[in-house]
Order: sequence, then structure tokens, then C-alpha cells
Amino acid sequence: MSQLSKKPSKQESKQSLNQPEPSQQSSSKLSVGQFIKHEWILLLVAVQFLTRLPVPPFKNYNPQWLHQSSRHFPAVGLLVGLLCAGVFWLASVLFTPLVAAVLSTAFGIKLTGAFHEDGLADSCDGLGGGLTRERTLTIMKDSRLGTYGVLGLVSALLLKISLLATMPLSVAIVALIIGHTASRLLCISLLALLPYGGEIEHAKAKPMAQQLTPLQGLFSSGWLLVAGVLVVLIFPNVIQQISVGQWLLALVLALVATDYMRRLLRRRLNGYTGDGLGATQQLSEVAIYAGLAAAIPFL
Repeated sequence: MSQLSKKPSKQESKQSLNQPEPSQQSSSKLSVGQFIKHEWILLLVAVQFLTRLPVPPFKNYNPQWLHQSSRHFPAVGLLVGLLCAGVFWLASVLFTPLVAAVLSTAFGIKLTGAFHEDGLADSCDGLGGGLTRERTLTIMKDSRLGTYGVLGLVSALLLKISLLATMPLSVAIVALIIGHTASRLLCISLLALLPYGGEIEHAKAKPMAQQLTPLQGLFSSGWLLVAGVLVVLIFPNVIQQISVGQWLLALVLALVATDYMRRLLRRRLNGYTGDGLGATQQLSEVAIYAGLAAAIPFL
């Protein structure tokens, strides 16, 4: 149910214990063609891990690819954002903005299997009801949903839907694209800033229980740049509709939400967990929508 402990990769679960060790050859020693092919495979692994979209089967699957694929999580966010934006646009032609927001949000949940939403609910239950680290982790592993989880999940969904519904159509489309991409970038930033805080022996997706290197983090940020370029090329006039103050507010709120989760996870669990990453993604996504939807009369 979380990125690390509740939803292992399909290929990973089929690997035997005798799977060969990851190749020690660095990306810098690969030819350009080999590098592109390797990164394409990692992108497909990320798509399979984070969504319900079908991907072709992998030959000689290496469990370590799952950890390496984390640098492409923002790319998956970009894909999800584009698809959700398409649903929002189509629904807005037929229905009111509120219905369009509900449909695009529901589509995103279906597309990802409620992956991050589940992490948010489990985090609310665990961090809200657990008094010790051990008890918190136990609650987060429980498949049952408690009061804190229900309230946190419903609140996040209501905020996302209401914020998107208040935006002009073109702004909402841009918000979906940037929000899904940037929130997944901020989510995996915790992989570089924190150690793994769960019980690694019980983690089903053990390769993900590793820290992200600064170089991998820099590589990941390139996907947000790609999303920004796409927005400028496809919606050049929308950028003028969103003020500098709204962009800055979205950035500040997203960073504050991410730093809040970083501090909370460090204090309560001594590091990140899959559920914590899912909660970070959800909170930062809501924060981005809030910034872009805010009315700032003095700017």
C-alpha cells in the first residue's frame, strides 16, 4: 500500500533469491545508445511501479533497477499530470468545473491505484495514533483504515477538487501538469535528505530502501524543467494569467509542506518510509494547487 512496504513491483516479486548482483558498471562507462536504453528501461520500471499502466515485460530484470528508477518518478508525474489534464479539459467541455475536477481527480486515483493517497492515509493513522516509533510503524502496516486516515484522505481530496474547480480552465490544466511533476520530485527529495526509517527486513520493495545520491536528484529535477518547457510551448498565454506571486507562493508552500514532512519523519521514525513519501507527494501537490489558486491582490 506504500511505495516501500505495500506494493512491490510485479517483476521484482517474481525474482528468485539467486538473482545476480547489479552491474557495477557506471552510467558514465556506457555508450550513448546503452545509456539511453538503460534509462528507458528505468523509466518503464518507474511507470509500472507507480501506475496501473501496462508496460512490456523486462528481460533479465534486476531488482536494483527499482531504486535507480526513482530518478524518473517526476517523469511519471508528468505523464499522470498530462493525462489528468486531458480528462479535466474534456470533462470541462461537458460539465461544470467542479465535476471536471472530481472526474480528473478520480481518474488520477484510478491511474495510480491510489498509490500515494494510500500512503497519506496510512501516515495519518500511524503518525496520529502511534506514540512510539514501533507502534507508529505497526499502525502504518495495518491494512485497516482508521479515523485519522479517513479524515486526512478526505481533507486532501476535498482540497484538491475545490482548488482545481476555482481555477480558470487553462490554469487548472497547467496546475495539474506542474503539480503532479513537482510533487513527485519533492517526494523523492526525502530519499536524499533522510535515511530509511522503516524496518528494512520487512520491506517488500527493499531496493527502494536506499538513499538517493545528489547526482540522481539533479537528474530528477530535469523532468520538472521538461514539464515547464511543455507548459510554455503548449500554453504560452497561460503563463501570463498566473502571477509571479502565485508561482512564488506555490513554491514556498510546496517547500514548507515537504520540509514539514521531513522534520516529522525524522523526529518520529528516524527517517522516511514508503507511506511517508506518499504523504509528502500528496501534501506538496495540494500546496502547489493552493498557491496557484490563491488570490494575491497586492501583487
